[in-house]
Amino acid sequence: MDEIRKSLSFLSPDLIKKIEESSAIKDIPKDTEILREGQYVKVIPIVLDGLIRVFSRFSDKELLLYYIKPSESCIMSFASSLKNDPSRIFATTEEDSRVLLLPVDEVSSWIHQFPSINTLFYQQYNLRYSELLNTISHVIFDKMDKRLYDYLVEKSNLTRQNPLKISHRQIASELGTAREVVSRVMKKLESEGKVLQHSNSIEIMVGD
Repeated sequence: MDEIRKSLSFLSPDLIKKIEESSAIKDIPKDTEILREGQYVKVIPIVLDGLIRVFSRFSDKELLLYYIKPSESCIMSFASSLKNDPSRIFATTEEDSRVLLLPVDEVSSWIHQFPSINTLFYQQYNLRYSELLNTISHVIFDKMDKRLYDYLVEKSNLTRQNPLKISHRQIASELGTAREVVSRVMKKLESEGKVLQHSNSIEIMVGD
């Protein structure tokens, strides 16, 4: 259980022991839906390795909200579980991931027994709040070429992949726009030397 202690080193030893006794570690393949809108949350994930994508869906469009990286959790799952409300978000593994699953019933009691667990969720709240503000700012104020380029750079950095194996349709879905818009803006970025499109991937051009 060294990976739990490493990821949650800021928690008290007694709480870490409880987590080791009551929680499960699961290896989840890439592109697996682990939470959907309307589902009641039974476990709260903490990513030990890999990457999880959290998004909302409106009609046939999605909007990427944030990524959950190693040693991070999903504050929206935490909030829904405490209120016993159905989830308002979707979560899918962006890559093969190893996830620690905290049982909701235990977490509710740990909050009272071990105040240090609040540190985890306060940290996540602050992080996600800032990320959601950034997402709103991008949607409202940024032109699509900047949104698209920043999105590609972030995904490349997080997944450590360049070129990215991703379709225009998938990009459009995650940015909440139309595929035709993505294709048009991608041509603009390519003409500016910022990206290079291959048959099944997109390469971000890194300047000197």
